[in-house]
Amino acid sequence: MISPLPGVTATKPGSATAPLPGISAEVVDQSGQLAPDGSGGLLVLTEPWPSMLRGVWGDRQRFIDTYWARFEQQGYYFAGDGVTRDTDGYLWLLGRVDDVMKVSGHLLATAEVESALVAHPRVAEAAVVGASDPITGQGIVAFVILRDLGGDGPAPDAHTIGSELREHVAHTLGPIAKPRHIMVVSELPKTRSGKIMRRLLLDIAEHRSLGDTTTLADPAVVQLIADGMTTASED
Repeated sequence: MISPLPGVTATKPGSATAPLPGISAEVVDQSGQLAPDGSGGLLVLTEPWPSMLRGVWGDRQRFIDTYWARFEQQGYYFAGDGVTRDTDGYLWLLGRVDDVMKVSGHLLATAEVESALVAHPRVAEAAVVGASDPITGQGIVAFVILRDLGGDGPAPDAHTIGSELREHVAHTLGPIAKPRHIMVVSELPKTRSGKIMRRLLLDIAEHRSLGDTTTLADPAVVQLIADGMTTASED
């Protein structure tokens, strides 16, 4: 629905570009007001389009609540995605709203911060969540697995590598994206299909009781991370 047309649209790497003909997509703020170019917000569709949903089988109220209730006054269809639009009017999808963090009024995709972390030569894998923060609204908490680079000399301790990675993210994405806390872990909680369970990582970051862990490939991993987070907080 938002895609370049071959031979017509000048592309930008990473951008979905513009809506296809017949699709009316806009970027709005939390109250449903249109956001200006050069800013971010929520992706909505403002007009009917070919092949649009008519409902959810057996549960019409769920269809209304999920897609229409948020911007009922405006009559917008809420796609559930966070998005930015640059000064040329190109759309950049940040991911599902659940995967988008709002830090001091700035929308950041967890994938952006994870990509910045993994770009560091010492990081093999990373997972990022937005934990509640009384000052910034949400604070970025990152869980990283380090590479074994070998070589001589002692490996950097968690504090040193944490500071190094925070500065790396700040240099790559800007100071606003600097993680509040970086925790080095040996494994990340994953389902048997390999999907990282960020919901559990958010529980850990906010010091809540852990949710359902039955779908994890190794349920013991998440408890080890939780214990490590508790120890780090006490220190």
